Amino acid sequence: MGDKPLGLIDTGAILAFLDDRDRWHQACVEALERLPLPLATSTAVLAELFHLLQRSHFDAAWTFLRSGAVTVLPTGDEDLPDLEMLMERYKDRPMDFADATLVHLARRENVVTIFTIDHDDFETYRIEGKRRFRIVPSRS
Repeated sequence: MGDKPLGLIDTGAILAFLDDRDRWHQACVEALERLPLPLATSTAVLAELFHLLQRSHFDAAWTFLRSGAVTVLPTGDEDLPDLEMLMERYKDRPMDFADATLVHLARRENVVTIFTIDHDDFETYRIEGKRRFRIVPSRS
């Protein structure tokens, strides 16, 4: 990967972008036009995406992922303690594994912008326990 990502992308934003019947679709289309690309994500987000995605949208999802709009950042064994710590810290939400990877990547890559429709969780999560996320698109 060449340039450092300036933002992250979450499952819900990808789902809404791909589904023109989703209430967040237009806001996500407009937000994606304004965000610097590529947006970074994790394999956990992609696993969640394809688990939730209707089969009829698989081709569109692969086209989107191959478009250059998204880059997948690696996580490995060395990241597991941080992921476990995050999921323990936010167990009252509860934080899922995909969200934990994004919060971890935000800290590791020094990124504060997240493209998500999951405002309730990402307004609660903190980067390194103190920094708030800049959430795009804003709540309508």
